[in-house]
Order: sequence, then C-alpha cells, then structure tokens
Amino acid sequence: MSARDNILARIREKSGRTGLTSEMELDLVRTHIARHERGPLPSIARHDPVTHFISECARLKSTTAELTDLAAVPAEVARYVAANTLAPRCVGWHEFAGLDWAGAGIRFDDRPASGDDLIGLTGSFCGIGETGTLLLLGAPATPKATALLPETHICVVKKSRIVATMEESFAMMRNEIGEPPRATFFVSGPSRTADIEQTLVIGAHGPYRVHVILIP
Repeated sequence: MSARDNILARIREKSGRTGLTSEMELDLVRTHIARHERGPLPSIARHDPVTHFISECARLKSTTAELTDLAAVPAEVARYVAANTLAPRCVGWHEFAGLDWAGAGIRFDDRPASGDDLIGLTGSFCGIGETGTLLLLGAPATPKATALLPETHICVVKKSRIVATMEESFAMMRNEIGEPPRATFFVSGPSRTADIEQTLVIGAHGPYRVHVILIP
C-alpha cells in the first residue's frame, strides 16, 4: 500500500467506513459536484456589477479608465504610460496586435512577456464586481507571463463580461469552456504582502501597478 492509500484508508476508517469506496458512494459524490449548488450570496449580487467593480478596483489601488471602443486602447495606454513616466513600449496578447499602436506612439511587441519587459497588456475572461477581480485563463494565445512578469499590468475588460460574484464567474467558465484550463488565475489589484513584520510591500510577487481599461 502506498503512503497515499494508507492515509486515505485511515481517514475512511475513522469516518466509520470500511473497504474500498463503493460505486454508489462515488455516484453520490459525482451527483453532488454536478449540481454546483451555491451557498448564500453577498449583497453585491443585488448591485450593478460594473459600478461595484470600479469601486472595488479603487479600493485595491487598481486604476481604471472607461473608453468608447477597442480602437481607443492604444491612445489610453499612451496616456497612462506618459502620466506614470514609463517608456512607450509594451508587450501584449495577440488579440491587440492589430490596433494602431504606431499612431499612438507606442511600440507594441506581439509575444509573451520576458523578465525584461516592464509593461504587459492583456485581455481577460471576465471581471468580478464583488471583489474588483480580473479572471484570466492561460492558453497559447493568452500567455499568463504577460500579466505576471512585467512591473505594470494593463488589462482590457469588456463591461458586458463583468459579473456580480465569484460564483457567476465559475458558472460562466463551465458554460463557455467546460473544464477550466490549468492556468486559471485571479488578479485583485497590485501584488502585495505584509508577511514581514506586518509591513505592506507592493509588487512582492507580481506587478505593482494594475490599470484596467473598460470597453463596451
């Protein structure tokens, strides 16, 4: 018996069961998981998710900008980098490569980020109003490195894909793609930690700037 089997057998024995897990027991577990039952939802579920999302972003120290269309993204990136005295260059997801970056004075590199890139531009699967969180799904066309490696993360979010709660984001994933990809990650503001003497450090494990661009 392996160490894993030994541990599971001891847990099973302590719970008053003996022998191997029966098929009936497995069916009960599968049925329970398939129901995706929700627990009590927070009051945010009754509020406008976009308005609450913007409010939560501000609380988390993520900045936001609302645009009229996708074509305005390069100009907003140019404004943001100038306001923060950053170099006019970013690396980004392929879906944004066709925008007029040259016209905005930005050098755009269509590739995953490396350790030398300072600004990363990504899209998102959805936004979560409850916590001002961005949900990103890693894939060859949407590399997670572009969101995690650069010091500054700029993320484009469609307002129509901002849901009220975490539970709704999970339901959206199940409905649209089935099983989530291995790289499924949530971004709630700039990276931070207070592990050392309860002193808050920004940018400890990832970007220390997060700018969210909202489009219709």
